[in-house]
Amino acid sequence: MTLSNRRIAILISPRGTEDPEFAKPKSAVEAAGATVTVISLKKDDARTVNNDLDPGSSYTVDKTIDEVSAADFDGLVVPGGCVGADTLRGDAKVVSFVRDFFGAGKPVGVICHGPWVLVEAGVVKGRTLTAYPTLKTDIENAGGTFVDQEVVTDQGLVTSRNPNDLPAFCAKIVEEFEEGRHSAQTRSA
Repeated sequence: MTLSNRRIAILISPRGTEDPEFAKPKSAVEAAGATVTVISLKKDDARTVNNDLDPGSSYTVDKTIDEVSAADFDGLVVPGGCVGADTLRGDAKVVSFVRDFFGAGKPVGVICHGPWVLVEAGVVKGRTLTAYPTLKTDIENAGGTFVDQEVVTDQGLVTSRNPNDLPAFCAKIVEEFEEGRHSAQTRSA
């Protein structure tokens, strides 16, 4: 249990987060021994989607964004889903929460459309990352370098493109969460 003393936050939109991009990283981190807290904008159960259109599952929200601070956690997961990621990046408290992880040098895992939240948080400049291909221009306009790879790690930031990359993404976030803080993570905060 490599993460037995780690507290990991995972964001979920009230509606529209891609189901496997939420469920599989959550399961992987829990299987490694971490305590995971599901955070959303509302206390109501969150509903995911599959392929951005088909209904997914319902998940219990542990805390709202108003009830948490990055100081409460050792790492963060931001799943994708174009509707979910767009909803999350539109919330100033979520954006600040994400930015605070970078400011503290804490590891962050982000997949698919999730990097939209990073762009909004202003933490992409000077970073190399991957995402769903349609985010390439957004990432580059925010000062980041986009690469088309299964998983990319940049000093505590782990990114992947889509659900097909989940095995590599999950393995790498567990590794980065185990390593802990990365001082170079703060360079983009």
